[in-house]
Amino acid sequence: MGTRDVILDAAAQVMAERGLANVTTRQIARAAGFTEAALYKHFANKADLLVAVIRERSPGFGELAQALRGGSGLEDDLTAVARAAIDFYRDGFPMFASIFADPSTLSVHKEELRQQGAGPHKANDGVAAYLRAAQEAGLVRKDADVRAAAGLLLGACFQHAFLSHMSAPGPRDDGEAAAAFVRTLLESLTA
Repeated sequence: MGTRDVILDAAAQVMAERGLANVTTRQIARAAGFTEAALYKHFANKADLLVAVIRERSPGFGELAQALRGGSGLEDDLTAVARAAIDFYRDGFPMFASIFADPSTLSVHKEELRQQGAGPHKANDGVAAYLRAAQEAGLVRKDADVRAAAGLLLGACFQHAFLSHMSAPGPRDDGEAAAAFVRTLLESLTA
């Protein structure tokens, strides 16, 4: 495992344990067994490291990207997207909360995302593009608003993940919830 991967693993662990706002690059470097100078050879700043942790170490992010590639059929693909989104949102909430808790960290993070052409809107863009392709293939009604559909699906997943942090488990597990969200959405998208 290379230095960059060791740093990412250590950053993900330290951020999960202490919260982003309470973590310094020195603590991350120490946990990785390197100097801060080694950390800065791979990451421009703490925000750059955070973006890399979210992209490369967040459970669900890779699965979400994979699910958006499709290939299993409309309902199965969207259910995989929903399931991955639930995992990503649930696992990311502690880190997201830390980002929003500190206005300066949020500002730096938003600028870093802008510079990298990244951000939470990319998931919506990806789902909308998938649905647009399904629309062009005749699987989704021509008059369906695919951007709104993407927002509804991901919003339901976000809410489900949020509620899992705030209350006892609901009547549905994550897989059942993902499938139900997709079935309900498809009722409005398909003929």
